[in-house]
Amino acid sequence: MYLFKTELTMELLARKTPFLDTLFKGVGQIMLQENALTGLLFLLGIFYGSMLMGLGAVLAVLAGTLTAKLLGYDKKETEQGLYGFSAALVGVALILFFKPVIITWIAIVIGSALATIIQHWCIVKKIPVFTLPFVLVTWALIYIFHHIYPIAASELLTAEIHITNDFTFALRGFGEVIFQGSAISGIIFFIAVFINSPISALYGIAGAILAATLSALFSAPTASIEIGLFSYNAVLCAIVFAGDKPKDGAWAAVAILLSVVIAFLMNKFNLIQLTFPFVAATCITLAVKNLNIKQRLEQTITD
Repeated sequence: MYLFKTELTMELLARKTPFLDTLFKGVGQIMLQENALTGLLFLLGIFYGSMLMGLGAVLAVLAGTLTAKLLGYDKKETEQGLYGFSAALVGVALILFFKPVIITWIAIVIGSALATIIQHWCIVKKIPVFTLPFVLVTWALIYIFHHIYPIAASELLTAEIHITNDFTFALRGFGEVIFQGSAISGIIFFIAVFINSPISALYGIAGAILAATLSALFSAPTASIEIGLFSYNAVLCAIVFAGDKPKDGAWAAVAILLSVVIAFLMNKFNLIQLTFPFVAATCITLAVKNLNIKQRLEQTITD
């Protein structure tokens, strides 16, 4: 009953404040959920982990969405939040990596706008890139702030995380999708996804557990596994392929395995992962899946 009332309240809020609804959906799309309540809970989870990260997410999704509106991008796509999620991730990431000085906040606005422009180009070209615009923009800004215009590292990078040897690593995997190492934030994110798509949330948890298991087999650092650093890309992979058929689970497993291999290789060469393992693994798996479907159709026509 409470959930029904909450959803009704969000629906009424969307009617009265459609722009706010678009912003929340933009945050929700980080985990492929077009749901304003999901996005609101994501923001709450981020603010729980770090007030500054929360402010970074709000500023970024606002900048990304306004960029889409000012440049006249498709209204439906904008309202679905498709121009908010990469931007939001840019905002959270920059606060994680760098001290929150004025140039960092300016970079969040500019980076969010750039991520939105890249996202739009990919949508127009029908290229499924997921969070790649966020990855490209953030990589570029990290390079600039490390080598061209140095900015001190954020204290969040060196903050001590209490590690427990239990299954909270799966929840931390959920949390690390948006750079949150807290199990509480992970729980909030899990509930947020479950509200919109229970099967996606369950796939996500299963993906986190599978990725952690595979990472241990690859002899990945135990501490990194425990805090979810080898699980968050798998969470996203699992959500993309979530479905009620056995073959959906099989494709999810393939994507998760690929994401772990890519994450392991990037970690070995000290490369900043962000969500690149998810993007690469998912695109490869989708390409193979679509090729398989095409071959089966051709075989059916031939028969």
